[in-house]
Amino acid sequence: MPRYKNLTTVQEDLSNGLITCEHLVEYYVDRINATKDLNVYIEVFEEEALAQAKALDAKYQNDPASVGKLFGMVISIKDVLCYAGHSVTAGAKILEGFKSLFTATGIERLLAEDAIIIGRVNCDQFAMGSTNENSHYGPTKNGLNPEKIPGGSSGASAVSVQIDTCLVALGTDTGGSVRQPAAFCGILGFKPTYGRVSRYGLLAYGSSFDQIGVLANSIEDIALTLELMAGRDDFDSTSSSKEVPAYSKANFNKKAKIAYFPTAVEHRSLDADVRNQTLNLIKSLRADGHTVEGVDFDYLDYIIPAYYVLTTAEASSNLSRFDGIRYGYRSPNATNLEETYTMSRTEGFSTEVKRRIMLGTFVLSAGYYDAYYGKAQKVRRLISEKTAEIFKDYDFILMPTAPGPAWDIGAVNDDPVAMYLADIFTVQANMAGIPAISIPLGMSDGMPIGVQLMANKFEEGKLLAFSKEFV
Repeated sequence: MPRYKNLTTVQEDLSNGLITCEHLVEYYVDRINATKDLNVYIEVFEEEALAQAKALDAKYQNDPASVGKLFGMVISIKDVLCYAGHSVTAGAKILEGFKSLFTATGIERLLAEDAIIIGRVNCDQFAMGSTNENSHYGPTKNGLNPEKIPGGSSGASAVSVQIDTCLVALGTDTGGSVRQPAAFCGILGFKPTYGRVSRYGLLAYGSSFDQIGVLANSIEDIALTLELMAGRDDFDSTSSSKEVPAYSKANFNKKAKIAYFPTAVEHRSLDADVRNQTLNLIKSLRADGHTVEGVDFDYLDYIIPAYYVLTTAEASSNLSRFDGIRYGYRSPNATNLEETYTMSRTEGFSTEVKRRIMLGTFVLSAGYYDAYYGKAQKVRRLISEKTAEIFKDYDFILMPTAPGPAWDIGAVNDDPVAMYLADIFTVQANMAGIPAISIPLGMSDGMPIGVQLMANKFEEGKLLAFSKEFV
């Protein structure tokens, strides 16, 4: 079977009788089995996916017009997204054995259009990490080089597309967790505007930052998937009621005005290949008639400290519900109520998750709230205001997705700050709540690197349409 890069080709072959949904699922299951050493899938829904595929094939045979827009799309989902009757553990021991009673709104809307969910994939615990090493199930490996990380926290989502075990993957993006692994794996990764896609059914890390994102090989597939997931949801008060445009039909028929930050391109942490290829892209865009100009952005080095103060504060609150009492893991060594709480959480959370809970509790504590959390909120406001100001004069902001290519597994295990700094270019989009995409740029040291484009709030269609120029 050929390696499909987009849904259009899949549906053409389905309509011509060259393949069936059943054959497609069988192919992807074979690919999953052949790549188990990469530790991508926590659970494969083989029997369920095959049964759904057979039902869709029969439905199509009876009436081709009756199938949904995603007929033929096979999707993997990150292990922080709820799917009724299926386990969801956020890559953590604390949710061992837990099964969801409901389905995330985004997934529900894709299923309604006849998408097939093939399995749930690994991730950093509670989406806390940039390497996909912080998982109860062990690290996921990069499909291009198993000695390298795939990025995180949606690293396995990225690898599932990279190694052809599905057509599209759903991940989540709190500070770059869709875009950074997309760059490290040589695929596309898209984060929508905050509130564009419902967060109902997403296990929360940072509630004012989290968004469901899409990873794929095709801009068209991202556009269609987003179009069908997006929109108001009564179960999520933060979801936007703005009308959802037809992203899959969006066009950008003019020369763009693009801003970039010299402070980013000249940043001391930037890999030489990333810098050179980013500068070459800027030259190429100018040669094509686009306006690309450097603009001042004085907050780059403040983004990461502010982001980690705010997200850990939100995490300390969100993760308090996982206590070993109501569901999930309960320590067998506890002998009283207090020990049940402390031992279940101590044994159920990883070192990185506990580090962030403690940091979040500290910055919210009496005497430190104003010094840390209050100041971080002010920095966030300044970043949002400066970003909005730039979009008054420019269509897009361009910068590298990550400071360099994927590094060796285990290389930063003893230096969490080095891992945090890998998000230095992606966090701005989450702080400002704007859409952003990572697009493959080239290679460095034998591994992929990416370039990132950001647009103003709710300008997903414009961003996706312009991104077609790059792929």
